[in-house]
Parts: sequence; C-alpha cells; structure tokens
Amino acid sequence: MIERRTFIGALAAGLLLLMPLDASAQTSAKVYRIGVLDLTPPDLRSPNQMAFYEELRQRGYVEGQNLVVERRNAAGRSDQLPALARELVALRPDLIVASSPQPNLAVKDATSTIPIVMVAVADPVRLGLVANLARPGGNLTGVATVVPGRFMAKMLELLHQAVRKATRIAVLINPNNEMLRILVPSEIPEAARQLGVQVQIVEARTPDELEPAFNVAVRERAEALLANADPVWSTPPALLPQLVARTGLPAIYFSRAQVQAGGLMSFGPDFAEISRRAASFVDRILKGAKPGDLAVEQPTKFQLVINFKTAKALGLTIPQSLLLRADEVIQ
Repeated sequence: MIERRTFIGALAAGLLLLMPLDASAQTSAKVYRIGVLDLTPPDLRSPNQMAFYEELRQRGYVEGQNLVVERRNAAGRSDQLPALARELVALRPDLIVASSPQPNLAVKDATSTIPIVMVAVADPVRLGLVANLARPGGNLTGVATVVPGRFMAKMLELLHQAVRKATRIAVLINPNNEMLRILVPSEIPEAARQLGVQVQIVEARTPDELEPAFNVAVRERAEALLANADPVWSTPPALLPQLVARTGLPAIYFSRAQVQAGGLMSFGPDFAEISRRAASFVDRILKGAKPGDLAVEQPTKFQLVINFKTAKALGLTIPQSLLLRADEVIQ
C-alpha cells in the first residue's frame, strides 16, 4: 500500500511535469538565430538600437544566451547589399531584419521563404516590398516610417514657415535610394508650387559627396535645405548638421537626433518606438506567426523638434505659432 504522503508527492510531481512552462522558459529553451542587414555600420549604443534589443530582452531573447545575431552592413556601398543578403540567407537564420529601402529590397530578392522584418521604409507598397499594408502577403512585414501621401510636402511646409523669406529651397536626395526617387517627384513639386517656392535637387551617394552637393546648392542661391532621410548620412547624427552648418543654410531633417546634434529642426517619427515595434514583429514571428498575415504598422505620431540655439545662430526668428506647435524646443 502506498502511503498518503508518498502518493500526494508523486501526484504533485506528475502535475508539474504536465504543466506548461512559462513564456520565458519556453523562449530560453531554444537558441534563435536572426540576421541583421544595414547599409551602413549601425551604432549599437544609439537610442534606436538600444530600444530594439531592450525590447527583445523584455520578451525573453538575450544575445549570447538564447539569441545569436548575425550582423552585416555594406559600409555605405549599396552595390554590396545583394551579396551580403545572400550571405545571410545561406546561414539559414530564423528571420532577417533589414533597415532602410536598399537592404530590404536586397533581402527580398535573396529569399522568398525566410521571414523578413522591415524597418525604416517610408512606403513599402509603392516600393514593391508588400502587396498592401493590411495583409502584406509573402515573407515580409514590419514597420514603415511615414504615412504616404504628403509627408515630404509637410516637411517643406514646415521649413518654409520657419524661413519665410526663402524662395529657393534645395532638396537633398541619394539617387541610390529607390524610395526617395519615388516620393520626391510625387510630393515635392506640387508642394513647392502651392508655397510659391523653387526647388533645387542636390544629390549625394556617399558622405564624401555631401559637401560638394551643398556647395552647388549655395552657388545656385538656395536659401534653405530639406535633408531627406537616408542611412548614408544618418550615422553619426552629427555628420549632416555639421556639414550644413558650414553653408549657413537653415535646414529641416528627418531625425530628432540630428537636431540634438545642432540641426535647426526636424519632423519625423519616434524612431525608438519604431525599433521597439520591430522587435515585437521579431517576437511574433519567432513564436510562429506568418509575416504575410501581420499587417505593416505605420507611425501614429510625428515629432516636430526645433533647436532654438541654432535658430539664433542663423539669425532666424522662428514664428511663435511654429514654436507652439513643436513637440520639443531645444534651448
């Protein structure tokens, strides 16, 4: 005969074996491998990168424990991206995270089966990455950076409000950035016509081409600059504002970090939040969700940031109406 205490102990042990493990235990039972593809070397200490990996840690994925991250970047050379994408695909990771248009296009061309989490693409539908936002289909989903329609036009309007006297505005683009080649012609000319300003397109493919591009803008009498987002000149954040400062041109940027580094003003999404949302896509896919069934997310809030100190250095008087609209004014 089995003693009552022995029976209860055996029963409890059996129940423990049958009980499901908690989420963190389930996550740590397997080592996941993800690939990360960037156009330029990422700064892992930046707020955006830290937000991404912190969100993964909170969801139970810790690099060096149950997570292996295979990082590749093209050091600013977009022609290297296809080979790097194929290299990552050959490693057979559980998924690949790609940031900005060119890396996403390269990875999508390299695989139709490995899940891809997209980060920092303005309009993935028009770029041809997904069929639609609600049900992207295929193996790619993620987080867009703007709401398509009039975002660049809005940047131009805000810059013009800050620099009312400007009648000629330079617009910086990277011609290798397919997204800019789509959005700038579709939004900027009509916005310029409505504002009564002339637009001058200046191009830079590499950081070395930025200063010559700005010299052209100044020589052709540009009075302000709209600096579109591109990874080539987004890292480090101070790169672009420092070069622009030499020209004396008031400029609007896409990233708050560039205004913190001395730029005049920026209008764009909360990139740290975008990074956290991207990590949530990674989590859901690693838990079995299909990318094609996960709707592409768009930012819900855009931040207007103004550097008051830079405005004073440029001799600008920012209208009070614009200062009141700003989410942040850096003194």
